[in-house]
Amino acid sequence: MDLKTIVNKWFHKWEEGDFTNLPISKNFKHTSPFGTISGKSEYISLVEDNKDKFLGYHFEIQDQVFGTKKACIRYRATKDDFILDVSEWHYVENNLIKEIIAHYHIGEIREERKLSNQNG
Repeated sequence: MDLKTIVNKWFHKWEEGDFTNLPISKNFKHTSPFGTISGKSEYISLVEDNKDKFLGYHFEIQDQVFGTKKACIRYRATKDDFILDVSEWHYVENNLIKEIIAHYHIGEIREERKLSNQNG
């Protein structure tokens, strides 16, 4: 299976709500602004316990770059009136995703991190 097919399968399984059959390895690792989850069973368990937060999204792929064993995907996830813009690195080994590193904004910017002299 080629890398693009594996990545597309990841998003398709999420849109179907079929998270128990994601193309991930036993030692899968997912890193996001919320932290790192290590292990397929731990990841699946977390999703199972938080289905309301993980399921029901539609994904609009905006950009993809593929290497030999890694891909970078920029997408928009929407659910009801919630929109999340995400960039992810997917690392693949033996036709399974072994690691994802996700980048996205998770909330308001703290006052001390805001830029000075912004117009508008």
